Amino acid sequence: MPEKLLEIVDLKARYGQAQILFGLSLFVGRGEVVALMGRNGAGKSTTLKALMGLLAGTQGEIRFMGESIANSPSYRIAKRGMGYVPEDRRIFTDLTVAENLDCGRQPPRLWPDGTPAPFWTEEKLYRLFPNLGEMPSRMGGHMSGGEQQMLTVARTLMGNPFLVLLDEPSEGVAPIIVEQMAAMIGELKASGVSILLSEQNVHFARAVSDRVYVLEKGQIQFSGTMAELDEAEDVKRSYLTV
Repeated sequence: MPEKLLEIVDLKARYGQAQILFGLSLFVGRGEVVALMGRNGAGKSTTLKALMGLLAGTQGEIRFMGESIANSPSYRIAKRGMGYVPEDRRIFTDLTVAENLDCGRQPPRLWPDGTPAPFWTEEKLYRLFPNLGEMPSRMGGHMSGGEQQMLTVARTLMGNPFLVLLDEPSEGVAPIIVEQMAAMIGELKASGVSILLSEQNVHFARAVSDRVYVLEKGQIQFSGTMAELDEAEDVKRSYLTV
């Protein structure tokens, strides 16, 4: 079993009076890609927001890099090395690509054993996302949806995260961008970065993920490897088909 980078025990979360998550427990290992799958409204995005400190009044234990971050403010969680790529991108449309990247910059990091963690520069990110390298002076508001998705990921990586929370990266972008996202996730994993991925696209999740948790109505209905999910026809039929 890989070293646990993130561990969640009995996580509960709500929006106002509406409870969305009902006691989630899961973990993400170092250098691992884990998919959260389920239909719209299953609780995938809520889980990522709760982990990032964006929801008030969450309950349960959240441990990241061996320390509790439950109910910590978002900026402290980000400083500890957790990155968040929201589904709605939230780039600065009135800043250039280069300026957006500069907004995400954080110092280099070390793993607990003292070895250097992955360190990202603009040059490395332009190699990872060649489209961005061709337009460093372009305003964020003048980019396509797929280009904005790349920029959001790249800006997050400028923070040199140990773990990236990636919300629906294949949603609403062209197939060529989806392929580039899959390649990017592979490179992140190879560099030692962990990813918790919210995703509905089974084909995309299968291509990039080591393990999967299937959510329905804020509860985990299945956990296992992607190969095990492929064999679980009842699970896919009950919780993943439209």
